[in-house]
Amino acid sequence: MYQRLLQDASFFALLLRIDEDLAAEVRAAGCPCGGPLHSARYRRKPRGGPASLGRDYDLRASFCCAVDGCRRRATPPSVRFLGRKVFFGLWVVLLPVLREGPKAQRLSRLEEHFCVSRRTLLRWRRWWRETFPAGRFWQSARGCWAQPVATEALPGSLLEAFAGVEGTAEQVVAVLKWLAPLSSSPWL
Repeated sequence: MYQRLLQDASFFALLLRIDEDLAAEVRAAGCPCGGPLHSARYRRKPRGGPASLGRDYDLRASFCCAVDGCRRRATPPSVRFLGRKVFFGLWVVLLPVLREGPKAQRLSRLEEHFCVSRRTLLRWRRWWRETFPAGRFWQSARGCWAQPVATEALPGSLLEAFAGVEGTAEQVVAVLKWLAPLSSSPWL
């Protein structure tokens, strides 16, 4: 189920629309100084995803205050990008889940099929199991679950926490929305 989403152009189009909505909310709110926000989008070079994705998928929404002397930047949350990671956030969430399982050949198949190095897959797993649980985001948000989410089984246990959401695509979108604050920085 998850493998299909990793290469589904229509799912990536949905993620782009969600990002555009999040960006519109940030822009409509304006700068804390009261000034309007101007577009200051920048190009990313994300890896992963279907080959048919256009150049719009590489653009990261960002805004800059128009008031002289202020010039604060606002980067809205994103469901496509997970912080400064090079691969699309969807890949960083789902490939470690697909890696789990009883067969040792699974890692080799993922490397071959998705063109992601073994080193990268292991680094993502280490990030999910060590760095992410030690971070402020997880420390402040982990208590929102009725049942504890097992840190030693992340990110799979996080997907399981959203099991009440109907449909695989909707479940993944819910996880990406929950993780979206990781993709933006507060006002600088």
